[in-house]
Amino acid sequence: MKIKFAPFMAALTAAALFTTTACSSDTGTENQSDPTEKVELTYWTWAPNMDKVTAAWNAKNPNIQVTVNKQDGGDPAVTKLLTAIKAGSGAPDIMQAEYQKIPTLVSSDAIADIAAEVGPVKDKFPAGIWNGVTLGSEAVYGVPQDSGPLMFFYRSDVFEANGLPAPKTWDDYAAAAEKIHKANPKQYLGTFSANDAGLFTGLAQQAGASWWGVNGDSWTVDINDAATQKVAAYWGGLVEKGVIDNKPMYTPEWNAALNDGTQVGWVSAVWAPGVLDGSAKDTKGKWKAATMPQWDAASPATGAWGGSATSVTTQTKHKKQAAQFVSWLNSDPEALKLLATESFVYPAANDSTSVLTSPPAFFADQPDFYTIAADASKAMKPFTYGPNVNVAYSAFNDAFAKAAEAKKATAFTESLATMQKTTVDDLKNAGFNVTG
Repeated sequence: MKIKFAPFMAALTAAALFTTTACSSDTGTENQSDPTEKVELTYWTWAPNMDKVTAAWNAKNPNIQVTVNKQDGGDPAVTKLLTAIKAGSGAPDIMQAEYQKIPTLVSSDAIADIAAEVGPVKDKFPAGIWNGVTLGSEAVYGVPQDSGPLMFFYRSDVFEANGLPAPKTWDDYAAAAEKIHKANPKQYLGTFSANDAGLFTGLAQQAGASWWGVNGDSWTVDINDAATQKVAAYWGGLVEKGVIDNKPMYTPEWNAALNDGTQVGWVSAVWAPGVLDGSAKDTKGKWKAATMPQWDAASPATGAWGGSATSVTTQTKHKKQAAQFVSWLNSDPEALKLLATESFVYPAANDSTSVLTSPPAFFADQPDFYTIAADASKAMKPFTYGPNVNVAYSAFNDAFAKAAEAKKATAFTESLATMQKTTVDDLKNAGFNVTG
């Protein structure tokens, strides 16, 4: 199935607006070169030391040479690519793209469907992660590169002092949060950060939500669904009860709380050790990693916070060769090891555990760290992003900030209706077909 969308105008940043007409993302195939000729490919990425990774490819593939062009990540990367696509020149052959940005790039006809070229590597990735490059369709708009499966991190000394095991379910988590805070009113097991929409999205994903969907040539939006309502009510209830904090993350106050022992747990992703190493140095050796608390312990599931794929742009003249490199980069054992050791990412492929043989330094005494992470990756629920994630996330920040200030569980669930309406209205105003 090819996904086609009506002409639209999508806001990527406050200063950048583009009007584009999307088609079926096959423009790069019309001018394909002879696959046996020597070609040079340009790769835009923000991952560190990617030139060291590509050097391994270049040494073995003299006819397909890849040059890395370091870029900023996030919205600036998307804006720059769409500017080049609109101009008709200057776009790279290969582009690193966050999963949440892929729908915008597809709708802008910026990245190509490479299903025919990379289909054989599909089985090398967890199904929930592969879903992130498909938009729920048969088309494939990249190969997963890195992933951020959600995990739970906690101060094992505090849990032991309170006679608590690591929580297996969200009921366990709530009980532990209450017991820890009652024993020491200065301590909190977690915080609900109302300005971190990415984490909340992952929590909803774990519960079974998928906020956008594709129905023929239309989008569907289901942010205010039962799964997300359950998640909002749960965290809103903990905030209202006062057993977890609701300070924003990544602030000096939050960093200090991690380090001084007043923040003793964190629902985060596989990349959390790096943050803890920087923010909670004095507590090294006291933290443990565990699987996420579950809604249903008999059916393990998790969500994601972060991650990106490697896509082929529609302006490349060497789609087949670019797809070859993209497949190697994200599935070959040598490449996976380089991604982990040189670019410091958690590879999305199933084989990541074979190259990550030592735990992160902050968790040096937990040799099963990456086994836990791999299990989380395999349990990731499918989730489809839409072309206006930035609008939905902005609506989250506004609505949930007010709910967090009110500290009422009902305010949290009511915020979802605001997010739903804002997201649907924006899609319609941008010229998209929206059904349901």
